[in-house]
Amino acid sequence: MTLYGETTKMLTVSDLAAMKRAGEKISCLTAYDASFAAVLDNAGIDVLLVGDSLGMVVQGEASTLPVTIDDMVYHGRCVAKTRRRAFLIVDLPFASYALPEQALNNAARLMREGGAQMVKLEGAKPAIVAFLVEQGIPVCGHLGLLPQSVNRLGGYRVQGRDADQAERILADAEALEQAGAGALVLECVPAELAERISRRLAIPVIGIGAGAACDGQVLVLYDMLDIGAGKRPRFSKNFMAGAAGIADAVGRYHAAVKSGEFPGSEHTY
Repeated sequence: MTLYGETTKMLTVSDLAAMKRAGEKISCLTAYDASFAAVLDNAGIDVLLVGDSLGMVVQGEASTLPVTIDDMVYHGRCVAKTRRRAFLIVDLPFASYALPEQALNNAARLMREGGAQMVKLEGAKPAIVAFLVEQGIPVCGHLGLLPQSVNRLGGYRVQGRDADQAERILADAEALEQAGAGALVLECVPAELAERISRRLAIPVIGIGAGAACDGQVLVLYDMLDIGAGKRPRFSKNFMAGAAGIADAVGRYHAAVKSGEFPGSEHTY
């Protein structure tokens, strides 16, 4: 039995902004294929993120760097075919948005061929964001831990622990919002910093390893189902434990995000 039917209204970026204003938490999970997308959508998940994390959890790569724009278009299209209500964000992969025209061409592919309603890019790139927004492309920023920059960062480490770095992340978040970003993902930053940013910005802030004060939460689907090939990150939780099945686990995650039960202190830096 499905929760949402063919006539269900698809969520928009305006709906997400309204949820933030109303204080309603936004639930988000990664999705990479049609079957999982349908399960997540039926469970009521608000946002499906076709993340370049697929390189690691689907393709078996050591990082997200080998993922191509063709990969993202393909997986976005698969997810778009079965979701009915959830808002769909698709990642721009590594080195696909270095220049404005390049970013536009690739973002247009994600929307035209991949079904994206919004594209996500990593780092403090307000000029790229502004250019894409001017062309009518909704953009989600991503600050904190940047998986595409793992070689520059020296590994998967919490960002923003010292005062100078925290202020820089806050300033970058404000710059992205001013450039027209419609949402922001904060990854692996201290909860206090994430709370400051969430309160400062008018756009929804979705956290992953960023504490409970964010406007919403996202996890890698395979991590929260405890089926990933690698070690589950500290900020994740195994929602399959005690669940009757995958749909039940996803429903538990959705309810835990909505109620503010997840993330707990044990998932927070």
